[in-house]
Amino acid sequence: MSKTKSPASSAAWFEIAVKNLDKASKFYGTVLGAELKRESMGPTEVAVFPYEGGMSGNLYEGGGVGGATPVVHLNAPKPLEDALGRVKTAGGKVVSEIHTIPQGGRFAYCQDPDGTRFGLFTPA
Repeated sequence: MSKTKSPASSAAWFEIAVKNLDKASKFYGTVLGAELKRESMGPTEVAVFPYEGGMSGNLYEGGGVGGATPVVHLNAPKPLEDALGRVKTAGGKVVSEIHTIPQGGRFAYCQDPDGTRFGLFTPA
């Protein structure tokens, strides 16, 4: 296994699939006592949890490639294409195209050999 420079933190952000983005945003906002911010992330409209610096997490509507369970996005060493190649070499699957997000980075959805969904992210 070749060594690559690892990011400072493994986790980049998380996603929670919901049936109704407005209702879920209100629910989680009420629970946390803070408003979730609506924005576009890649191809998807999301509601972002409050955070200070770095990334946090978001709600998104529907199952799509993320499925009905939370999805953890992991920081990957650049370039993202190399990390996606390692997913395939290690027996996993890349299940989406690469998406660029306004927050300054790129990500793609993957599955490990057991079928667990996760994302790989590289900052700009």
